[in-house]
Amino acid sequence: MKRIIRYYLLFSPLIFFLTNCSKKEVDEYYARPDDLEPPIYQQLEAQGNFQNLTKLIEIAGYKDILGKAGYWTMMAPNDAAFEDYFQEQGISDASSIDSLTASKIVKYALIYNAFRTERLSDYQSNIGWEEDLAFRRRTAYYDGFQEKVVDGSPMIVVGSNRNNVEGGDPYIPGDNNNKYITYFVEEYMNATTLGSYDYNFFFPNATYTGFNVLGGEVVNADIVAENGIIHEVNKVSLPPLNIDQKLEESPNYSLFYDLLEDNLINYVFDEEATTTYQNYTRSSDQVYVKVYDPALSFSPNNENFLKATDNDGQSDAYTLIVPENAALQVFVDEVLLKNYEALDKLPKYIFEDFFNAHMVQGAVWPSKISGYSNALDEDIRIDMDNDVIEAKLLSNGFFYGSSKIQESNLFYSVYTSAYLDPGFTLATRLFNDGSGYREIASNIYSNYTLFLPSDEVLMNLGYDYDINRSEWVYVSPETGNEVRGSLARARIARVLYNGIVPTPNMELNDLSGSGIIRSGDFDLPGEYIKWENGQVFAAGNEVLDNKVNILGYEDQRNGRTYYIDNVLEYSEEFQGVDLAAIATETDSQYAFFFEFLKSSGLYDEASGAIDGIELGTPFTFVIPSNSAIRQAVIDGVLPGDAVTGDPNFVPANDTEREGIANFVKYHFLATRTASDDGLINGLTETLLKTEFGEKTYVNIVSAPGDLSFVDEGNRIANYIPLESNHLADRTLIHLVDNYLLYTE
Repeated sequence: MKRIIRYYLLFSPLIFFLTNCSKKEVDEYYARPDDLEPPIYQQLEAQGNFQNLTKLIEIAGYKDILGKAGYWTMMAPNDAAFEDYFQEQGISDASSIDSLTASKIVKYALIYNAFRTERLSDYQSNIGWEEDLAFRRRTAYYDGFQEKVVDGSPMIVVGSNRNNVEGGDPYIPGDNNNKYITYFVEEYMNATTLGSYDYNFFFPNATYTGFNVLGGEVVNADIVAENGIIHEVNKVSLPPLNIDQKLEESPNYSLFYDLLEDNLINYVFDEEATTTYQNYTRSSDQVYVKVYDPALSFSPNNENFLKATDNDGQSDAYTLIVPENAALQVFVDEVLLKNYEALDKLPKYIFEDFFNAHMVQGAVWPSKISGYSNALDEDIRIDMDNDVIEAKLLSNGFFYGSSKIQESNLFYSVYTSAYLDPGFTLATRLFNDGSGYREIASNIYSNYTLFLPSDEVLMNLGYDYDINRSEWVYVSPETGNEVRGSLARARIARVLYNGIVPTPNMELNDLSGSGIIRSGDFDLPGEYIKWENGQVFAAGNEVLDNKVNILGYEDQRNGRTYYIDNVLEYSEEFQGVDLAAIATETDSQYAFFFEFLKSSGLYDEASGAIDGIELGTPFTFVIPSNSAIRQAVIDGVLPGDAVTGDPNFVPANDTEREGIANFVKYHFLATRTASDDGLINGLTETLLKTEFGEKTYVNIVSAPGDLSFVDEGNRIANYIPLESNHLADRTLIHLVDNYLLYTE
């Protein structure tokens, strides 16, 4: 009842007015206001200098649409623009233009919604207007269904209107894939610090004015019409190609496109698109969507940008860098086919990576190229002024034809030695599976040495990959025991990571002599390996007595790859076993400390395990020499003869045993492996905890060729080089000239 009353109160004065008025008075009440501007078509007629455009509007069948209601922005070419266009096309006047061309010109000049100049630079985001972030708008023009010949067969094809991401749909019915028009307004250009260089890079023969539409100038802006806004331009613009169309129609880049089409393009039947097409044409033909591989950064035929929000195409676009045929052929011959007999033998991921190296999911402005990264997160390595031979501003992005390829890390680093060789697929699979190893070894700005085992070497050692079950397999050559899945993967990951070695000064180009070096990345340290007289080895190789031999090498831009006959094996025995082996050598300087370790209750003589120390955990063993142990006895820190320093390895009571255990624990540094290379410095926790369970620390001081340890009382223990850097599982064992002592 309340709603009815409100309805009556609202409209009762109008009813009263209408029932007491003549027809003439009613018509006058609803008459179009005298001060309202005419619709776009009529306004163009009234302006007097759009006679050619109005003629094309009629030919295109848009007179009725633009002569009534609506909400448009029209980038309207004036008659002078058409005179230039007629001359370029070799025609006399607008009557020579067919309806299809007329429709292209008119529809591409029409932008959805009405925008004055001050709004064209603003982005209509899902949270509202965002000022000065837009340089494009969606037009009324779209290509729709196309007749094409694919592999010799005619078919009806429609382009993807979404990027083909995993789990997504590359074609959404009802979205016509409308083309965008690009403009250059002063507000956007100033806000993004762009200028005439960026504009003229695409339009070298045009003049940048602060309000350009593609290659033309806006000579009269903000002409108001009843159904929108008109901006008068001095150039006729036909809908530009999109990136896919540009590639397909450009013979200079045919090799690039052929590689795409042969490997990363599919034509997929679409039932809904077929129904739409058949209803419209009364044809029985089926429709296929041209679909790009989902691994690519974007689909070059998608006009919609990312579509993360409805209008994100207003504020950004794609970029594709395309090497001309000659440059690409050299790359194919010298790089891609170095170890493959033909392109069709290459794994698909190589093509995916190659094209992603040339793709940027953003509009790369020429003056700002250093601020962009490609889809592989690499900097752009194309010199805009010297390498770019063609620059086109297309409907869905920027196209740069180049005299060189984008020299991706993947094709010029030590990683390449495995990646582009079919004999190293197991290593490549591990590098590529999210381990992060690929990113480390392929970093072209950091030097590495890669020790690379072939598939044959790995399989002879028991490593393999089960394609059917998508899992790693390891079968022990000694026992025949098999492990699968994550355990097998962890094993091969560890031995391969031992072979990735940072060598900023190419330290391992000469493997004669001997030395020690840490593998892995600085942020993710690996294990220490050694070299000696042309052989390399890790802790496990010492245990198994099977050092690694070099079969050959290949130099890349960021280092050297050594081909090896074995893996850099990690140790599977407890660190105590390695310490025991050193300590029981004749006249070993490790002997006294080891005897105290055995009497501390921390050591299991059967297994070599030490309480608190687990396999696979980084440690640094700081072992006082026999002389240093004698001094500890003299100082009353350890039991024994305080005059001679002769130690008493058998504790007299539990208190003495506890003191020995605490002494021993304080010399085992946890969580970090330190050597005399300067890589590890600072406070490092020990195995010793206080009676309150608090951690204790020793300060590591390391520099190339030097290493020392400082306790909390500032006692310094210096390593003894010839007796240090012994390998154990993720551990280095050092002999030092002093003992360390924890004090409160």
